[in-house]
Amino acid sequence: MKELIVYIAQALVDNPDSVEVKEIAGEKTLIYELRVGQGDLGKVIGKEGRTAKAIRAIITAAAMKIGKRAQLEILE
Repeated sequence: MKELIVYIAQALVDNPDSVEVKEIAGEKTLIYELRVGQGDLGKVIGKEGRTAKAIRAIITAAAMKIGKRAQLEILE
């Protein structure tokens, strides 16, 4: 899952080396914190948050396959 988020985020931003994903695992919930370089935040969020919603939908579907819930937080 972490690799999936990194792959998607690196494809969207101008500086793919600055993409960082931190995974916080709970009993049934996985929380992913995504950090991108300065100036790339808007590219990950997208117009009206559409890109962020799409990434969250993909992560939710992938987490359902392993029987967990996933949450993506995009940090500055």
